Amino acid sequence: MKKSFFTLLIVATATLFSNNLTAQKFSSLDKSPLDVATYPSSHREANKVVKVIYSRPYLKGRSVSSLAPAGKVWRTGANEAVEIRFYKDVVIEGTEIEEGVYSLFTIPGEKEWTFIISKDVDVWGAYSYNRKNDVLRVKGKVSTGSKKLENFSIAFDNDMTLCLGWGTTVVKLPIALDED
Repeated sequence: MKKSFFTLLIVATATLFSNNLTAQKFSSLDKSPLDVATYPSSHREANKVVKVIYSRPYLKGRSVSSLAPAGKVWRTGANEAVEIRFYKDVVIEGTEIEEGVYSLFTIPGEKEWTFIISKDVDVWGAYSYNRKNDVLRVKGKVSTGSKKLENFSIAFDNDMTLCLGWGTTVVKLPIALDED
């Protein structure tokens, strides 16, 4: 009798703990999944200059202007504000930016977008955006891409120019190494 009670106790305990282990709930795929853009673009490259972590919203039949309204500070993607990390000092439009982690915001417009590099990091969207924490504000001209991008996208070209693309809208921000 003691043996069967002990066996029952072990089985019940094992069942209780195994249910706890298998009861873990994993979230489904985010509707605006995270992505990373780096320069150099090879993920195997050890000498990174810049890395951008961002979320990629879908158009889903909507217009870029309805999701990124003209004249308003935008988080430049979805969810958290875009994180931009410079591994080396860089120059953007004549302004030196020290290596470090920043947020990248934009203000969309019909003919140009304003790029904002901010000291505010780890913020959700642009809801708590504070202009006092801007490190840089520069304009980028809007051009039209040859194909339509369903997901918001960030990439770097061979000259370390940061390129934003969504729908047929393309906006570029040239970045250079600080040679001082």
